[in-house]
Amino acid sequence: MTGRSGSSVAGAGWERLQVAVVIPCYRVRETVLAVVRAVPPAVAAIYVVDDCCPEGSGRLVHEGVGDPRVRVLFNERNLGVGGATLAGFRRALEEGADVIVKIDGDGQMDPALLPHFVAPIAAGHADYTKGNRFFNLEDVAAMPRARLAGNAVLSFVAKLSGGYWNIFDPTNGYVAIHARVFAWLPAGKIDPGYFFETDMLFRLNTLRAVVADIPMRAVYGGAASSLRLPREAVRFAAGHARNFARRIFYNYFLRDFNFASLELVLGSLLVLFGGVFGAMKWWQGSVHDVFASSGTVMLSALPVILGAMLLLAFIGHDIQSVPRDPIHGRLPRGPARHRAG
Repeated sequence: MTGRSGSSVAGAGWERLQVAVVIPCYRVRETVLAVVRAVPPAVAAIYVVDDCCPEGSGRLVHEGVGDPRVRVLFNERNLGVGGATLAGFRRALEEGADVIVKIDGDGQMDPALLPHFVAPIAAGHADYTKGNRFFNLEDVAAMPRARLAGNAVLSFVAKLSGGYWNIFDPTNGYVAIHARVFAWLPAGKIDPGYFFETDMLFRLNTLRAVVADIPMRAVYGGAASSLRLPREAVRFAAGHARNFARRIFYNYFLRDFNFASLELVLGSLLVLFGGVFGAMKWWQGSVHDVFASSGTVMLSALPVILGAMLLLAFIGHDIQSVPRDPIHGRLPRGPARHRAG
């Protein structure tokens, strides 16, 4: 990787780190040149990934930018935003990057914020950082209510599936990761589409990596999104359900079995028993026009109440179990478990 100029890196404490930027490109011809040119001079390499862009964004950068740090990668077929990002991450890892930052080419992510994303990783406080557009209350107040409600629901579901109860705005694509941590992720299994950011959180949790939010302003461009909401909503729901089940199994039964595991098992069984027993007695009573006795009601309600209390205790334990000890300093160098696809 090329050397760096400028003092911003030294000021942030990353003078000995090779920082690379990955910019996935698809229908961003109008904005990508400005994004590339705005990348701070302290960055060692810039990987522009043309994801089979019909507008020729990659060719435009190749011909229009003379910056020696820029490498343009061309995907033979469209891989999706996640797939394009992973292609850039792999190349950056191969060429010796220490920290890899992903910035979209649509102009909605300010490259000037890059030092804020790298600094916690360089200081050893985090393994992965991501943007949070909901930190500033003035920005939040100006957002449409439907967007706020939708993000609140999506963030809660992402907390359940990913296990990071301390973060918000899970679909934010402005991210940075320590290269050693990325080398240990099963990159070939990470979702290549719009579920990429939230799937990354699940994968990071399996490594017990520390994730930190970085405040940023919300900027929305005028370009039309290629997101197909009904189809992606189904994929998101299925992905969250799958990742939640896997995370619980990995963390509470495969890698460890503790009191929280017992709370989950007993709580689930009690709620299931009480619910099924109560439903059966209600159905029998409605068919035969007979009121259930107080004992029958209690036999149904008590297991549900006790089970709910155990499940709430389990959730409390899960919230307290958010990773807080960064792992990149303890991981060996090199792609020890890197999966290329």
